[in-house]
Amino acid sequence: MKILFLCNKLPYPPNEGGSMAMNMMIEGVLQAGHQVKVLAVSSNKYPFNPSQIPEDYLRKTQLETVFIDLSSRFFPALYCFFLRKSYHVHRFISKDFENKLIQILRDHEFDIIQVETVFLTPYLKTIAKYSKSKVFLRAHNIEHLIWKRLAENTKNPFRKIYLDHLSVQLKNYEIDHLDKYYGIVCISKVDAEYYKNLTQEPVITATFGINPEEYSKSLTTEKMPSLFFIGAMNWMPNAEGLKWFLSDVWPAIYEAFPKLNFHIACKEIPAWLKALESDNIQLVGKVENAKDFISSRSIMIVPLHSGSGIRIKIIEGMALGKAIISTTIGAEGIDYENGKNILIADTKDEFVTQIRKCIEVENFIHNLGTEAHKTIMANHHAKTIIGDLLSFYQTKIK
Repeated sequence: MKILFLCNKLPYPPNEGGSMAMNMMIEGVLQAGHQVKVLAVSSNKYPFNPSQIPEDYLRKTQLETVFIDLSSRFFPALYCFFLRKSYHVHRFISKDFENKLIQILRDHEFDIIQVETVFLTPYLKTIAKYSKSKVFLRAHNIEHLIWKRLAENTKNPFRKIYLDHLSVQLKNYEIDHLDKYYGIVCISKVDAEYYKNLTQEPVITATFGINPEEYSKSLTTEKMPSLFFIGAMNWMPNAEGLKWFLSDVWPAIYEAFPKLNFHIACKEIPAWLKALESDNIQLVGKVENAKDFISSRSIMIVPLHSGSGIRIKIIEGMALGKAIISTTIGAEGIDYENGKNILIADTKDEFVTQIRKCIEVENFIHNLGTEAHKTIMANHHAKTIIGDLLSFYQTKIK
């Protein structure tokens, strides 16, 4: 098959959840022997830097990019607010991107076009005009749910009104355009159940997968277990979750375990986080190799109270045999058993209790990590996931 991937951000380098999810599929399809073409949005947030991408990757993916300025702007946001349009989607509308897409569709024929996220849905009319390809939505999240949950967790009434508006308009847009696709490819079973209730088009789950040989269970050399967090601070659920953990949870943990260290890895450290740095709260900044960072620590903290889809860093942490302590929302979409292969905590007291178990109960971290590793090896094998997706696509082009 010939498959065109339309990506809302660069799939390479795969150093955060969205790019990792896209790259896993792109490379998996290539390894299965199919042809791939990638058209991706380059932005101020994720700029295109050819020096970061291997020449072989550029060649085999035929990667092309178009820059779109995705900076939040007051007047376009106000325009969308009063006209009840989704500002999230509006930001991705670009004449340059449309022209590049038209050129590609004129020069190439594709069996499948996979649209990564609802944000590139505005280009469906262009695709229909210039191509007979079957078009599928790759749903990384239930996008509006992220903003709905953020609105529920904010205390600022004006911010709540605006976040509610963003959520409602994005939800309306998502629902109104579902029947424009030949099917929906969801990243989790939870998301798939949601979409099945909204559309008659086929909905399947193709979760994030790993190559098992790249994820052996790792042991740390730490004398005392440490906590760690890894995630982008330019994703609002990460920033708000970490801020809550540090302000509401960390003081109680520090009181109970004054020698415990908390290592935080993120690029572009915000000022509020920099101000909290101390002997026990250590800001690592951007890490070049996330797997190495995860492998060298003991207990991953995922304090999310908003978000949707699936947390790829949790999958990586579990695959590496780490103890994961996550909120229910953070672990959403992953097949887990609380207390066996992951620990769930939604309140300050629950986080303190779960951390206490990890530190005080002999072999608890080891046993939890062993079960976590087994779970990911059984449910998140990339080759199997890609094989099932390609079989699904084959049935749709006959």
